[in-house]
Amino acid sequence: MTRFTPDFAPSLSRLGTESAFEVLARAAAMQAQGHDVINLGIGQPDFRTPEHIVEAGRKALADGAHGYTPANGLPALREGVADDLAARHGLSGDTAVHPDRVVIVPGGKPTMFFACLMFGRPGVEILYPNPGFPIYESVINYTGATPVPIALREENGFAFDADTVLGQITDATRLIIINSPANPTGGVTPKAEIDKLVAGLADWPHVALLSDEIYSQMLYGGRDHVSLLSYPEIRDRLIVLDGWSKTYAMTGWRLGFAVWPDSMVEHVTRLCINDHSCVNAATQHAGLAALTGPQDAVRDMVAQFDRRRVAIVAALNDIPGLRCADPGGAFYVFPNIEGTGLGARAAQDLLLSDAHVASVAGTSFGAHGEGYLRFSYANSLENIETAMERIRTTLERRAG
Repeated sequence: MTRFTPDFAPSLSRLGTESAFEVLARAAAMQAQGHDVINLGIGQPDFRTPEHIVEAGRKALADGAHGYTPANGLPALREGVADDLAARHGLSGDTAVHPDRVVIVPGGKPTMFFACLMFGRPGVEILYPNPGFPIYESVINYTGATPVPIALREENGFAFDADTVLGQITDATRLIIINSPANPTGGVTPKAEIDKLVAGLADWPHVALLSDEIYSQMLYGGRDHVSLLSYPEIRDRLIVLDGWSKTYAMTGWRLGFAVWPDSMVEHVTRLCINDHSCVNAATQHAGLAALTGPQDAVRDMVAQFDRRRVAIVAALNDIPGLRCADPGGAFYVFPNIEGTGLGARAAQDLLLSDAHVASVAGTSFGAHGEGYLRFSYANSLENIETAMERIRTTLERRAG
């Protein structure tokens, strides 16, 4: 019998992956063999979705929410998103978001993919944060565009420098991706840098902007989130990504949203129709309950993350060979490991095999992540403290 020989499109070979899931699989395999593995690798809250949200999903199913919804999302949910953004970011007048510009999608990644598909092609450049969420670079490569890294430096608190970003724009640039608070570093970009970037974009009217604000409700140390939606002068080129996964511990529900410029809404809605038709109906009802219901669980979760953040930063800075900047947001730390003499991948593998602690190599988030590891503190304080002691023991034993 003749064997099928697939002739795949070359673009498939340009797709990357998200290494945190590879580490998760390896950790799970070790656990199946009887090892006690502490997973500080995966980036998802270790909390249950609040019960009133779960109940809203159950009720929607019981009430018959079993059919298709509009491709851009249920009108009530889009209105709820617009109201929530207005309340959280103080939007009104020329900064107010109309529900017609909100598009509901299954998670955050579709917005990244759709934005890059809309602007990416051979001969075009797209700027993205590095170290940054690996899917940015992956989908840029998929489109055939040239990925141009925005280097995020430890000495700047892993915030972008506006002058550097503006200096990287060329006539070939079509899209800039920014992320604050950031994955994997926890870096938060100050308002002064955002002001400078927005002002500088006036000289580049052909450049669109994607602001990934998925961690916008996870800030610490008195920091405030500066949403790009607050700048009416870029509203006609701004795409804002946000969603429910992190804020409401709803990673498995697959529910996100984006705010698009008027000129792009029809195009992205058509992409939704071609890609996934619409988002699960019951999940959308749960998402509305999340926005309109009590927010106590969100505040409690962030408060617990903050306590863990303080503990893990102090512990990492107390381990010889490591130093860790204070992350301003999200639930990640990105310690510098150069003092250990290990590369990022070697350190990741050593800690998993010897200390039984799962982390993610900084190079999984781009070339500028060499010399760093990402730890998620979306785990219990007890587990974090145990993991830090294991890491100390492993590194001290290696150092002799």
